[in-house]
Amino acid sequence: MNVRLKRARELAGYAVQLTKDEGLPTMLKRGAGFVRRRCFGKRARYLPAKKVLEAQRAEMAGKTAADCGLPTISILTPLYNTPEKYLREFLDSFVNQTAPNGQLCLADASDAEHADVKRIVEEYQTKNQRIVYKKIENKGIAANTNAAAELATGEYLALADHDDILAPHALYTMGKAILQLRAQGEPDGFLYSDEALFSKSIQRPMVAHFKPDYAPDYLLCCNYICHLAVFQKALWDEIGGERPECDGSQDHDLFLRLVEKTGGAAHVPQVLYYWRVHTGSTSGGTDAKPYVAAAAKKALADHLARTGRTGTVEDGLFPSTYRVKWDIVGDPKVSILIPNKDHTGDLEKCLHSIWTKTSWENFEVIVIENNSTDPATFTYYKEARQRYDGLQVVNYPQKGFNFSGINNFGRQYASGDYLLLLNNDVEVRNADWLTELLRQCAHPGGAAICGAELFYPDETLQHAGVVTGLGGYAGHSHKYRKAGGSGYMFRSATVQDFSAVTGACLLVKTSVWDEVGGLDEAFAVAFNDVDFCLRVRDAGCRIAWTPYARLTHYESKSRGGDEKDPVKARRFAAEQQRLYAVHGKANILHDPYYNPNLTMDREDFSESNDLRGLKEGRITVQWRK
Repeated sequence: MNVRLKRARELAGYAVQLTKDEGLPTMLKRGAGFVRRRCFGKRARYLPAKKVLEAQRAEMAGKTAADCGLPTISILTPLYNTPEKYLREFLDSFVNQTAPNGQLCLADASDAEHADVKRIVEEYQTKNQRIVYKKIENKGIAANTNAAAELATGEYLALADHDDILAPHALYTMGKAILQLRAQGEPDGFLYSDEALFSKSIQRPMVAHFKPDYAPDYLLCCNYICHLAVFQKALWDEIGGERPECDGSQDHDLFLRLVEKTGGAAHVPQVLYYWRVHTGSTSGGTDAKPYVAAAAKKALADHLARTGRTGTVEDGLFPSTYRVKWDIVGDPKVSILIPNKDHTGDLEKCLHSIWTKTSWENFEVIVIENNSTDPATFTYYKEARQRYDGLQVVNYPQKGFNFSGINNFGRQYASGDYLLLLNNDVEVRNADWLTELLRQCAHPGGAAICGAELFYPDETLQHAGVVTGLGGYAGHSHKYRKAGGSGYMFRSATVQDFSAVTGACLLVKTSVWDEVGGLDEAFAVAFNDVDFCLRVRDAGCRIAWTPYARLTHYESKSRGGDEKDPVKARRFAAEQQRLYAVHGKANILHDPYYNPNLTMDREDFSESNDLRGLKEGRITVQWRK
């Protein structure tokens, strides 16, 4: 089926469901808003409305940093031969903040031919006494940033480049977010926001980087945090500021050392920073600064050494990305559970690929026979056991199809340290697929669950992680995208943290499976994998996804059978409602690893057509470890 048509049908289905749940007026109102935002809302789309900014300024009128009630944030900015236009725009963005809780600390390493930098700063100092400045010798970006920090008197620090622009509500929002964290009793040592790229004016941004809440596996693959990062000065002093030996990736290195102290970070889903794209800027890619990759790999290797974990750091699939090849502890055994009813052609393709391609040797395969009706199936089982050494076939005793019940039954026969749920209609693509799944789990501090990259036969993505809330319930990350791409912010080309992964290929520690009680058999067909992963996540464990374990999934793109069969449709609707009942609708609709400013209508990580949270300056903050 044509992908556009498929998405249109899914969107229409969502409209029908919304009408049922909340009525026709609500659906029409949202539809009108969709058209209005889609067609007319691009200008200044990430900035709060003027009335919101005016209200912030009115709240802070006549107040100073000392009595505004917000923690003071000292912004560290090294200057070096900054073009006048860029410098003035940057300084204006500080002077015009809606709250007075900022201090701008400028360390100027410009050469003698750029004496105007000092003159311009002194001009602005007459307008704002919160700008402090000193001339320094150029010793590199990290050392220059450390020099700026020596001027700081704020409780918090932030990093900003000399050619970028602060959003007008940046300091107000971050100050309020810190107070929210304190009121919630959550750590307030390290926060970050979203950002946008621009070339000429922040009124016409190119694209936003809408980030997930703190995602530790993602951070090991690239510096997704970037700007605006805010952290306690006491932590900066404790770790010794930035390290000159990591120049080029000094911020990535800093963030890794900060989370070693804080155990996590808080995310504010507001665009508080505008990153200028021009020749020589890191925002234009590492081609502009080729030394970045070497510095990043050093930062990551040093992080592993400090945290007592072992693995090798390598380049990732794309520039600016990296991978940690974790050392697998021991020789864990994997029990592969494959439910099957007839369809011996699919099963044979699956089994043959496992035995002929898999480089990890310590595994067993358990086929769970589920009410096959073709006598040839049982003949096939007998022959397969002769051809595939150690293959087990066990008979599920219940009638009907219950994916959860079948796998729970199969677990009784498993002796592995890990269980791998695997559909019978998948085919292994790369020899180290099982090794790569284990890499994410079988090491100290590893994930409890890891999912794989699944492709349709036409070389489009079928699964790159599960996002809860898509389409109202759950959907697959980057579904239908062509193979070989990097995805949104490299998220289909780097190891990722997710709330769930598909049960079509899901590796889980056996001890974790047993601890949470396996799959919930009330989810007979749909959402059993999502429910299971959410229970594991809520128990404090991580769920990872890796692009280095690749399989083909022969599931049809245009399957749609459940929608046409009224009995199956009713069952599917009941399982949808059960997902809400068990986990809460609000929880399902807010996936911490999916930004609220991204669309809930499609799987492509495109920008939402509903940016009211940004326009209203809505301040929410979530800390995660």
